[in-house]
Amino acid sequence: MTFLHTMIRVKDAEASLKFYIGLFGMKLDSMRKLNDCWLYFLADENGTPILELTENDVIPPEGYSIGTAFGHLAFSVDSMEEFKTKMYDLGHEFLYEPFDLNGKGSNIAFLKDPDGYEIEVIEKVNW
Repeated sequence: MTFLHTMIRVKDAEASLKFYIGLFGMKLDSMRKLNDCWLYFLADENGTPILELTENDVIPPEGYSIGTAFGHLAFSVDSMEEFKTKMYDLGHEFLYEPFDLNGKGSNIAFLKDPDGYEIEVIEKVNW
């Protein structure tokens, strides 16, 4: 069995694509129009599809509720400092500033995507 991807609903596919492609270097692998929505499949740097963004034709006026069960998506970065610079240059801010997770220099931080999904960024230095 192989894990394929995670799907999240988005209100503005263009803003979400700009966020994930611009900040995390993901690639748009494919897109499909279904009867009631557009699907956008994003792949990581290895070409593995990992995230499906779904933009429904009809979006609730109040948007989507993320709920209390969902936690976050997580991405690894080679350098937290380089990521931080890129993030600020693109106009984003941390929800939780980088901090040392294990006392050995492994930094993590959190931010939110355009729809409010939390993103954990992990710089694994000494695991």
